[in-house]
Amino acid sequence: MTDESSYASSEIRTIALAVIAGVFFGGVATGVAFPTLPLLDEKLVISAIMLSVILSANRIARLFVNTPAGTIIDRVGARKPMIFGLFTQALAPFGYILGLYTPPAKLGTVALLGDVSLPGVVFVLSRLFWGIGSAFVFLGAFATITHVTTADNRGRWVGYMRGGQSLGFPTGLVVGGLLTDIASMEAAFLIAGGLALLAGIVATLVLPDVHAGAEGRSASLREVPSLLAGNPAVVLVGYGNFAVRFLWGGILLTTLARYAHDFGLKLSVLDAAGISGMVMGLGVLTSGSMTIATGRVSDLVSDRTLLTVPAFLSMGAGFLIIAYVPTIEALLGAIVLLGVGMGAAAPSLLAIVGDLTPGDELGRMGGAYQVMGDIGLSLGPLVAIPAVDSWFGYRLTYVLCAALVLSCLTIVSVPLLRNPDVSRTGMKAD
Repeated sequence: MTDESSYASSEIRTIALAVIAGVFFGGVATGVAFPTLPLLDEKLVISAIMLSVILSANRIARLFVNTPAGTIIDRVGARKPMIFGLFTQALAPFGYILGLYTPPAKLGTVALLGDVSLPGVVFVLSRLFWGIGSAFVFLGAFATITHVTTADNRGRWVGYMRGGQSLGFPTGLVVGGLLTDIASMEAAFLIAGGLALLAGIVATLVLPDVHAGAEGRSASLREVPSLLAGNPAVVLVGYGNFAVRFLWGGILLTTLARYAHDFGLKLSVLDAAGISGMVMGLGVLTSGSMTIATGRVSDLVSDRTLLTVPAFLSMGAGFLIIAYVPTIEALLGAIVLLGVGMGAAAPSLLAIVGDLTPGDELGRMGGAYQVMGDIGLSLGPLVAIPAVDSWFGYRLTYVLCAALVLSCLTIVSVPLLRNPDVSRTGMKAD
């Protein structure tokens, strides 16, 4: 990646703020959906499994769209694909409103899925649109920030971008819950769609055309292994992204409410559901705040990989505390450690990808990196419940989680620290 930028500090700030607004409002709109969608199975005349498909459809779509989206960004630049992604995302909340008013006609019964209705199909399609749009938004944001910054300020703006993304989701949870209670689901979805449209309008007015014109072959999901084989250092970073997403967004998010229930954890009037929501909110806020701080710090150290060492240690300690001390006080302390670790690891790993990747490969390599994270996010919920209920129990499951994140020290941190291409001192010397 080149270490020169033709953009002045004021231009970088304007462009980065437009990008951050896009990912933040995208996070808000995602969060708005979560307090409401799980309540719709009876209204939509669908089974619980079909409801799960609706909730996961965006991740499934994004998993398959990441690498093609990256290829498009490398060929035509980041501006148009990111604007396309923002407006495509905006279709989803309006699709939810359409689904609420679609006649509840039952289309039939499908093996494994159970009852399938017309409004259920509308919601699945809306979530698929959201997943497609989010792939273009994240990769366009990553490519734009990386192109306009240098190794001296990239960590700061990548941190702000990921922080905006992280903080948008809990903001959406609050907005969605409040609007649904005091107004209606339609009002919550309308606000989410309006915010997404606003982000697209701002991006259209502000985002520049950045470098494009890559002549390399296109990439699809099945070609991710060969794409990563050409850049082994990014494979290591991708493993770290897989591990933290698998553990944070997969195992922890899925098992927290059951953990609180099975161990009888209470806090004032809150039972398991309330405790899990409060704890995850604390974790997300800690992670988002730490992401913003870590981005700036990563610009001051000679090698961003140094920050991954305390990050992985912090996450490992958090899982061990949850495993061995099942109390509400210990859980709150553990979630802070996990949030700190997640918030320190995420921007450092993403900035390293930007440092290592040539400008005409940012989209494809960013897509491959995102695929590894999405595999973790998708796989985690599938194994989490069987792991704690049938396979290992809570203690061994969380000990294994600690072992997985600590394995990143030897698989990610140590090899990258020994790689001169990752050192920002080395990049400046070149």
